[in-house]
Amino acid sequence: HLPSMRTPTAMIVGLVLCPCGLLLTLTGTLAPNWRQVSHIPDQSIDLILEQGIWDMCQEQQSTHNRLCGQTDELGYFEQVPVWVAQRLMPTSLVLNLLGLVVAALGVRCWQKEPRHQLAGVAGLVLFLSGLLSLTPASWYTHELWALPAPAGSTLVVGYSLVLSYLGSCLEILGGLALTLSFHRCCKER
Repeated sequence: HLPSMRTPTAMIVGLVLCPCGLLLTLTGTLAPNWRQVSHIPDQSIDLILEQGIWDMCQEQQSTHNRLCGQTDELGYFEQVPVWVAQRLMPTSLVLNLLGLVVAALGVRCWQKEPRHQLAGVAGLVLFLSGLLSLTPASWYTHELWALPAPAGSTLVVGYSLVLSYLGSCLEILGGLALTLSFHRCCKER
């Protein structure tokens, strides 16, 4: 029988979800808003402190004046969940890029037939990438209220943490979709 020229649906799903996950994880990694601190005693009522894994910014809500590079007086950046996130998030991004290159070679790369085994390996790499970014996001969320903050202030989850979660989940799902390519390898043997 003639080889099918169609790319399997699972591969397409993986190639759509993983780059989306990469963009969300990249934004979550770089943007300084894993946690927002508001209602800080002895400060203006509309002052919000945004804490990321690399930087801290404060913004006056009324004027939208924003100052980044705030000094870390409470040792926030020395906390283990922040330190781990600073290492695992970039590692996850590099692994995701590597996985996408391998996926591009496996899924089609100008061949008549996809290379199922290569696409499956890419899926495993992308799945691991998702786990590497989900771990610090989950740990940080678990420790969110225990991390140092001015006494009496209000703490809430920031958008960077939410984006990191979403990106991680898309990478995991996309990676799993690509690992389904191994099924085809087993069927051919």
